Formats: sequence, C-alpha cells, structure tokens
Amino acid sequence: MYADEFFGKSFAGLVILASMEDSGQADAFAGAITVSQLNRQVKTLLESGLTRLWVEGEISNLAKPASGHLYFSLKDKNAQIRAAFFRQRQRGPTIGLKNGDQVLVFGRVSIYEARGDYQLIAEQVEPAGEGALKRQFEVLKKMLAAEGLFDEDRKRDLPALPKRIGVITSPTGAAIRDILSVLERRFPSIPVVIYPAAVQGEAAVPELIAALETAIRRDECDVLILGRGGGSLEDLWAFNDEKLARAMADSPIPIVSAVGHEVDFTIADFVADVRAPTPSGAAELIAPDRDDWLRTVNLFAARIARLGQRSIEDRSQTLDWLSRRLARSSPSATLQRSKTQLGNIRQRLTASVRSAVADNRHRLELAMRGLHSVSPLATLDRGYAIVEDANTGKVLLKASDASVGNDIRVRLAEGELTATVKTIKSNDD
Repeated sequence: MYADEFFGKSFAGLVILASMEDSGQADAFAGAITVSQLNRQVKTLLESGLTRLWVEGEISNLAKPASGHLYFSLKDKNAQIRAAFFRQRQRGPTIGLKNGDQVLVFGRVSIYEARGDYQLIAEQVEPAGEGALKRQFEVLKKMLAAEGLFDEDRKRDLPALPKRIGVITSPTGAAIRDILSVLERRFPSIPVVIYPAAVQGEAAVPELIAALETAIRRDECDVLILGRGGGSLEDLWAFNDEKLARAMADSPIPIVSAVGHEVDFTIADFVADVRAPTPSGAAELIAPDRDDWLRTVNLFAARIARLGQRSIEDRSQTLDWLSRRLARSSPSATLQRSKTQLGNIRQRLTASVRSAVADNRHRLELAMRGLHSVSPLATLDRGYAIVEDANTGKVLLKASDASVGNDIRVRLAEGELTATVKTIKSNDD
C-alpha cells in the first residue's frame, strides 16, 4: 500500500507496512523503514500539513509533574486528543486549570515519536467563554483603530490643576473609595462629582453612557475618570462596548480610563485620552501633589519677591535720576534761572545806564561850561546886566529903544529889577 492511499494525496513519501505474511514478501521489501522512522515521517506530515489552530474541548486526565509541564486530554462527547502544554509556553496563571474545565487551546498537531501518540502541542490555553470574548475584543479593537479612534493626535492633555473632577463609576464599589482616598491625600481642596452607574451586567453600558452624557451636559468638570475595580474579562466587558467607545471619543471633556488592574486592557483604555493602570492610579495622574504645589508656589513667590525688590530698586534709581533731571528742567527751576538771568541783565543794564548817564552828564557839563563861557548870561557875573522892555520882553540894546515912563526889567547875575525910565541919554548926548 502506498502512502497516498494510506495518508491521502498530500503525503509524497513511500511507506511500507511493518508486518508481513511470509518470508517471501519480507525478502521483497528488504528496504523497510523502522518504527521510529515511520513516526518521524508521520510527525513531519502532521506538522507541515496542518496550520496552527484553535481547538475547544473539556480538560480531563490532567497531570502536573514537577517539571512544570501540563499534560491532559481534550475531549468532547464523541472524541478526545492528548495535549501537552510545556512550561516555556505558559503565560499568566495556569495553576487554576482543572479537570472538567471547558477551554480553548491554540497550538499545532504533532506526534510523540516514542509512543506514536497523536497529540496537540498547546501554545495558549484560555477558558472557552473568555476566548470568544477576546476574539470579539480584537475584532472591535481593529475596527475602531482603523477609524482613528485610538489616534494620539486626537487625545487631549489633562488640566494641570483641575477645577473639578468627575468620576463615572459605581458609588458603592472599591474603585470610588480608592479614588477619593488618593484625592484626599494629594489635593483635598479639589471638588469631586460622582456620576453613578453600574459597571458590570446588562445595565452597565446604558448607565455608563447616560452618566457620561450627564457630565457633558452639566459641563461642571474639566476632567473625568471612567472606571471600576478589577475582575474577570466578563466583569470588565461593559468597557469593551462599541457604543461606549464612540461616546467617549465624542466627549469634549478629557477622560482618564481606570478599568481593572494594570494587566487589564479594554477598548475604553485605547479610546480614552489617558489610560491609568488602576482607579487609584487615575487619581494620582489627575490630582497634583499639594505639597509639591505649595513648594513650587513658595519658590515662585520668593522669586517674584526678589524680582519685585530688584525692580523697585531699579525704578527708585531711575526715579532719582529723573527727579534730578526734572529739578533741572522743571518750570520753577526754569523760572528761577530766568529770574536770576533777569536780575543779572537788570544789574548790567542799570550799570550801563548809570555809566551812560554819568558820561552824558559829564559831556553835558562840559558843553554847558563851554556854552556858558560864550553865553551872554556869563557876563552878568562880571557886573553886566540885561535890560528888557517889561511889557514886550524885548532886549534893549540902546537907550533910544526905550521911552520915558516905560517900565523896564533889568536882569542881573542874581535876580532882576523892574524900573521906570525917567530920563534917556544917548551916546551923542
């Protein structure tokens, strides 16, 4: 019998059955292979002919030797297959696996050559229900990522010091207690508004969306925490809802997701502006440390005081300089200088006038003396007199100019006389 008749058309090698009816046939197949070679060829066939795949079934005959490997049978109601889950492939907690668990096993089909056992080599083992949810999670994650809901450029920065913090969670859960405890420790003066909502179960998604819409409508918080405490994938499933993800993406208020523990990831984590590992971690991210802020404020206050003092000193020096300039250029100073200049000019003018007057007086005196020396009046000092007609004031130059009985005025060197002509005597007489 040829291999393609025994294993199917995909097997190209020639395999001979190991048992023979008679020695003649054995001689005819002198080139027979060993059982080990057969098992190796079958192993090659299985591993190359089948791709890795998911297999669902129930665990039975579970064995946990000291080596850390896990051996079990995976069965359904009609068949079973042996499976091996080697220690180096195990990720996360596997100690909880037990007989009767319905699981999904991802791996490859092979054969244990030593015994010829056909088996499934497990690379990943998950609870059957959770595995389906994870596949659903991956489909939604890929779709929303393609739409850009996870893009970093659409995420907003958190406020450095929130004026009010909103928390969307169960009001009776451990998460809200952790959040309030951290906020009380870090910055107790920041107000907190709780928007209550169920965080698991059928009512969770509509209540979470309604709470988010309420927070947006009231617009009283500048940052929101959306989250809950830890739990199984089923417990956290409300935060993997497409409607909730789109509502978060449309929120004008920055959102911090705080769902479960650090190892838990949900769709809400990818859509949120910031993902916190835990609810208390979200409070740590949002609320600054009050003591750090006080130290920073005090540092800035001291720096401002130094700058203010330096500015005051500089401006005082500038004010002094401007005051001196103003004192030199002020109206009162200008008026005082003008008064001083006017006084100097007045003194110089007075001195000049006095000098000019004295000079003119001297010149006048000289002129008067010169004029006096030739003045007729000067002769009066030598005993001469000037005779005038008392009525007409005409100077009488000769006796015949007067008539007897006329009044005459005689001007002497000192004073004058009035007389009446009694007799007239001419030079001829």
